[in-house]
Amino acid sequence: MSHRVLPGGTIGVVGGGQLGQMLGLEAIRLGYRVAILDPDPQCPAASIATRHIVAPLADGAGLRALVAECDVVTFETEHVPAQALADVATVKPVLPQPARLAELQDRLSQRALLTSLGIAQPRFARVDDAASLEAAVASIGAPSILKSRRGGYDGLGQARLSSAADARAAWRQVNDAPAVLEAFVPFEREISVVLARGQDGDVRVYPVADNVHERGILRSTCAPAAVEATVAVEATAIAHRIALGIEHVGVLTVEFFLMREGDLLVNEIAPRVHNSGHFTFGGATTSQFEQHVRAICGLPLGDVTTDSPVAMLNLLGDLWSKGEPNWLRALEEPGVHLHLYGKRDARPGRKMGHLLLRGPDAPGTLARLQKVAREL
Repeated sequence: MSHRVLPGGTIGVVGGGQLGQMLGLEAIRLGYRVAILDPDPQCPAASIATRHIVAPLADGAGLRALVAECDVVTFETEHVPAQALADVATVKPVLPQPARLAELQDRLSQRALLTSLGIAQPRFARVDDAASLEAAVASIGAPSILKSRRGGYDGLGQARLSSAADARAAWRQVNDAPAVLEAFVPFEREISVVLARGQDGDVRVYPVADNVHERGILRSTCAPAAVEATVAVEATAIAHRIALGIEHVGVLTVEFFLMREGDLLVNEIAPRVHNSGHFTFGGATTSQFEQHVRAICGLPLGDVTTDSPVAMLNLLGDLWSKGEPNWLRALEEPGVHLHLYGKRDARPGRKMGHLLLRGPDAPGTLARLQKVAREL
């Protein structure tokens, strides 16, 4: 059943990070008001919110205050208890659906979902205790990756096993929490598909993107990806099948491992706007953030055209090690878009902003961005 919220209404966003900030910017441009729930009074989205409710993401009183302000609720992070959002959904529409969030925020149930849809993925085994850890290692082998079932991001909550002897240390590294052991995949490259699905079932898919990670953190994205057309078609079809399979509404991101033989394995599903989709914010006719607003508000989805190749480079807190970077260098480079999130604490590995540039070819454009970043 569709629920339309026209410009002038209020969108509630659970989470106030940079994704919430950019989501809010696009919502405001379309004429909406934005209320956010986040415990940090100076979170990135605080600077653009019409109303900022300062409270933990799962705080009952905070969520009730958010509901009172808005016409529809969404989230910019999956690290919020789905049951809390399910309670909200009894009062106001919550999109994407909390029940689907519950399925996707647990890595084991996400893997089970992919299995049920017949979608290829790395071999995996459940780990709950020392005995199941031993059985998982015997089944999956090494090298392999132990990943906590909940809460991991940017390489956190993960530990690599070079051999079976590393098992206990790896489990301690994920705090002895319920986990999934996944076979190490010797992939050729990592790609992602960002799409949006509207309340009416309409689906719009952005060009497949190439991603490079360092230390488990996304470093850069180029679109379109330098892959065979058949690979792009298959990746798009798989992402489409997932979106339909879970009846998703909003932006959905599917991350893949591309093997040397051309096979695709799904690494992860994110039911939200995503870092690898930042290239759309300045690189596509309709950004992923505007598209998400359109979808959850029951509006027609926008044009996903990109008129030229585009590259995005994340700016991590390491860049601040010698003081404030020289932003003039970025701003003097023709065509470069500088996005800073307004975070105060520039910790190593923390995403502080990104650079965006369009050009005649994605690899050459990324090389220009990397040169600019080295000179900041």
